[in-house]
Amino acid sequence: MNAKLPTKTKFLYGIADLGISLLTASIQFFLLFFYTDVAGIDPGIAGTALLVGKLTWDALNDPLFGYWSDRTRSRWGRRKPYMLLGAIPFGLTIWLLFSIPAGLVGVKAFLVVLGSFLLADTFQTMVSVPYYALSAELTYDYDERTSLISIRMIFTVLGYILGAALTTVVAGFFMNLGWSKNAAYSGMGAVFGFVAMVTLLVTTFGVKEIPNPDLKPAEMPAKTQLKYIFRNRPFVQFMIMSTIISISFTLLTSLLPYFLTYQLKMTAQIPFVMFTMLATIGIFLIPWQQLSKKMSKGPAYALGLAIASAAILVAFFLPAHSTWIIYAVAFVAGLGFSAQYVFPWSMIPDVIEVDQASTGERHEGIYFGANNFLGKLSGALGIAASGWALKLFGYVPNVEQTTHALFGIRFFFAVVPVIAFVIALPLLIWYPINRKNHAELTSRQQ
Repeated sequence: MNAKLPTKTKFLYGIADLGISLLTASIQFFLLFFYTDVAGIDPGIAGTALLVGKLTWDALNDPLFGYWSDRTRSRWGRRKPYMLLGAIPFGLTIWLLFSIPAGLVGVKAFLVVLGSFLLADTFQTMVSVPYYALSAELTYDYDERTSLISIRMIFTVLGYILGAALTTVVAGFFMNLGWSKNAAYSGMGAVFGFVAMVTLLVTTFGVKEIPNPDLKPAEMPAKTQLKYIFRNRPFVQFMIMSTIISISFTLLTSLLPYFLTYQLKMTAQIPFVMFTMLATIGIFLIPWQQLSKKMSKGPAYALGLAIASAAILVAFFLPAHSTWIIYAVAFVAGLGFSAQYVFPWSMIPDVIEVDQASTGERHEGIYFGANNFLGKLSGALGIAASGWALKLFGYVPNVEQTTHALFGIRFFFAVVPVIAFVIALPLLIWYPINRKNHAELTSRQQ
């Protein structure tokens, strides 16, 4: 299990994340914008509905799908049955997510946002938790995992580029055909959902789960597994820093369209600015992977976050008009944020070995389920905070913003995320798992 994986396997594994990330980027960058400026929903109502969904059903379904996949026995393996069954409903519910009619207000708006989001989230969880857990089973090697995740992240970043850069382009294409703005975004959701469905099926049929004759499906009760999760110090530290970073990153990405539209007057250049940042993230994936061979994952991740923070802080001081400086900011921020696409996903499998040393079982599904829940909860908190901030500072869609509203957009886009990133840095610098102690741990388990 420590042998090198074939390059073909790494690429086939990564393809599914192109579709998943396409949708993740579209949701992170444009879902709140769709609610407020297309469907005309109050930003406070939209943000609160998303948060309620995360705090209720989502608190259960991520660990639940992880728990089920850990205990699954089938000729297709533990993870692939969920990916196969959930692929088509996942694509359909994403189409539904961007098909909300305009003019909804009050309780009706809240329930429609909540209901459509819960459907999409359920099927995203059904396919993504087993998919991410599969990475921990393909190899147990510390550096080979980083290589696997780095190749997967090429597809992740490509998906993010397509989601961020093409959401408005695809919607604009349909509007040029005479469709209404609402119908155009619905068409965009259908196209993106179809891509996600196809890429997920390619990975499902293309990657074989590697059998481990010494590994039996988990038998420990879910309640006991959860106890061990919260006793796993590296994972607890990972959860704290990951939550801080994810909320802040989502706050930044959710407010980026507002910042470019209303502060810099660069609406037409939104796809190009996003492309600059995300393409830079993709370019530096391999350099960050190479750096991880000289530094442990935590400190290397901290270095990337520090670079991105310095760049984002510059954006707060940009003038209220179009400027080329935003492209320099996007480039340097992309250089730093590239580390975020390499290290977290290769750090999670490492904590599973810590759990295995205590329990004698491998619980990839429930760990990735817990992480998936935290990621989506923190993402919803970031979107909700964005909506609340817009409401607090008097944002009104599709009009010239007041000085007060512009300050709120700038402050929550650039200053608040940077403060949070700085708070997370010590947790990364002194992260307890490094190459040396991980090698000692895995050698004892073989």
